[in-house]
Amino acid sequence: MNERNKKEKNEPFGDLMKSMNQFFHEKPVRGFLQTMDEFFKNPFTSSASSFQVSVSETDDEHIISAELPGVKKEQIQLDVIDNYVTITVLHLESITEENDKQEIIKKQTSMKKSIRSIPLPQPIDENKVKASYQNGLLKIRVPKQKGKKIMIDKIE
Repeated sequence: MNERNKKEKNEPFGDLMKSMNQFFHEKPVRGFLQTMDEFFKNPFTSSASSFQVSVSETDDEHIISAELPGVKKEQIQLDVIDNYVTITVLHLESITEENDKQEIIKKQTSMKKSIRSIPLPQPIDENKVKASYQNGLLKIRVPKQKGKKIMIDKIE
């Protein structure tokens, strides 16, 4: 038996593997796979896709602080559902290019939306939540709910 016949008997899917290899190394497929690899290596390079949030607490309240430099108050939306506070920042950007005759050549509009949800340990009374925004710093004050303390009976 020659060397090639031995190899074919040991690799029953040899032809299939060879065909698949050729398929994945052809230009359109290879380009697509490289694009996918690049996307998953660095999918979210924009710093606007997220923002810094910190949570602290006192005896009476939770204080959520979000750093939003360059964001206008009108771009911020706050939502309270159950025990979550959700901060949404919407950034619309419009770019217009004109020629020498003040005619619009190109108009481009983009929208970026950043969302952060912060869980707290108990349900939130949305009527008591207070928020302020100054110099790029959003502060949300969430009062803690006062629960009823239960005394444990001593069993004798």
